Amino acid sequence: MMSAILIIDDEPGIRHTLASILEDEKYKVFTAEDAVTGIELLNNEIIDIVFLDVLLPRLGGIEALEKIRKEWPAIEIIMISGHANIDMAVRAVKLGVFDFLEKPLSLDRILTICRNAIAIKKLKEENKKLRKCSKFTDDNLIGSSAAIRNIRELVKQAAESDARIMITGENGAGKEVIARAIHQRSGRFDNPFVDVNCAAIPDALIESELFGHEKGAFTDAVSSRKGRFELAHRGTLFLDEIGDMSLSAQAKVLRVIQEQKIERLGGEKTIDTDVRIIAATNQDLEKACEEGRFRRDLFFRLNVINIHVPPLRERLEDIPLLLHHFLEQLKKEITLGEGAHEFLMSHDWPGNVRELKNLAERINVMHQGNVITVDDLEKLLDKKSKKTSNTEHAGFNENLNNLNFNEARENFEKNYLEFQLSKNNGIISRTAEAIGIYPSNLHAKLKKYNIPVLSKKSSKQEP
Repeated sequence: MMSAILIIDDEPGIRHTLASILEDEKYKVFTAEDAVTGIELLNNEIIDIVFLDVLLPRLGGIEALEKIRKEWPAIEIIMISGHANIDMAVRAVKLGVFDFLEKPLSLDRILTICRNAIAIKKLKEENKKLRKCSKFTDDNLIGSSAAIRNIRELVKQAAESDARIMITGENGAGKEVIARAIHQRSGRFDNPFVDVNCAAIPDALIESELFGHEKGAFTDAVSSRKGRFELAHRGTLFLDEIGDMSLSAQAKVLRVIQEQKIERLGGEKTIDTDVRIIAATNQDLEKACEEGRFRRDLFFRLNVINIHVPPLRERLEDIPLLLHHFLEQLKKEITLGEGAHEFLMSHDWPGNVRELKNLAERINVMHQGNVITVDDLEKLLDKKSKKTSNTEHAGFNENLNNLNFNEARENFEKNYLEFQLSKNNGIISRTAEAIGIYPSNLHAKLKKYNIPVLSKKSSKQEP
C-alpha cells in the first residue's frame, strides 16, 4: 500500500507544488491550509509523513507539532519555513521532528527526505516487531491438556500469515484470549486489536459501528465517526459472535474482504483498509448457512483457518492450572483442602473458563484463610455436594451407573437446567445470567433436551 503524506501550509502555491511532486512519485497526498484542518484530517486518515509549516493561522506550527507528536507518535514530521532561526530549529528537533527544511524548497531534497523518512519509519516498526516477538510467551494460553497444546501450535502457525481465522466454541471457553494471542504473535502486533461483540450491538447500529458514519447520516449522527474497520487499520479486527450479525451487515463485510475498501454511512468517499479479520462464534455456522441465517460465501471467506476451543468440561486437567493462574493474578494464595480438587473436576462448568474466573474472584472477595474446602466451594458455586445429598439423589446416582460418560453428562445437564429454570421462575434471561451463558445458548440447550419454557405471552411479564 502506498505511503500517505499530509501537507499543512497556508500558501496555496506551496501546497500545490509539493502535492504535484509527491503524487508523481506515487505517494498518496492530502493537503490542509492550516493546522486545525490538518489535525481534523489526521483523525480520519492514516498518514505516514506530515510536512508542517512553522507560521500558520489559528494554530502555530510548533504547537501543532507538539499535538501531533503526542497523539500520533508514529508519524514522521518534516517542518518547513521561510523564516526559520536556530532556536526554532532546535526546539523542533527536541520535539522529535524528522527534519527541518527552509524555503525555497529543493525538489531533490524533498524526495530524499521523504524516502529516508519512510525507510526510518519502516525500520522502527520492524524493530518493535522483533522486540515484541522476542518477549512473547504463551502465558495467556493456560493449560496442559492435549487440546490446549494443539491450540498453541495452531496459534503459532496462524499468526505468521494474514489468513482469516474462525474460532469456534461455547461462550466463555476463551475464544477472545486465543484471538489476542494470534494478534500478539503476528506482524500486526504493534497496531490496534479492535474487538466487536456482534451480539451486543442492535442490528440498526451494527453497520455504523463497523464502517463509521458521516455527520448527518442519521438522526443522532451529530458528528463524523470512524468505524471499527478504520480503527483496526493495519491491525486485527475481532468479530465476536459473528453468527448474530444481520444479513445486511454480512454482505457489507464480505464486500470489504473482497475489495479492502469501506464507505462510511452517509458518505461517498472510499477509504482503503488493511485489516486482518478473526471471527468467533458459539453457533453451528454451517447449519446457519443451510437455514439461510448466514451467508455461505462469507462463511468460506472467514473460515480459512479453523480453531475449535473445547468446553472446560472436556479438558478437566486445565482447571487447577487456570484457577491457580486467576488467583495468582488477584494475589490470593489458596491451598485446596481434602476433596476440593475432585469437587472442581466433578463440576460441569456450564460457563466454562469465564465461570472459573468468576469463582476465583468470589474466592478473593468472600473467602477468608488460605485453605478452601469442599463446603466452601459448594457455597461459592451454589452447588450441593454429592456426599451431602446421597439420600435425596440415591435413585438418580444409581441410574448414572448404567450410563456411559456422554449419556451421564447429558443426564446431569438436563437435570441441572430444569433445576435452574425452576429456581428462576422459568425466566430465560434470569436463568442464563445465573448460570453464566447467553440466552441464545440456553434456548438451544432447552430445545436439545425438550425442556418446556414460558410461552411468549407469559414471558412478557418478565421484569
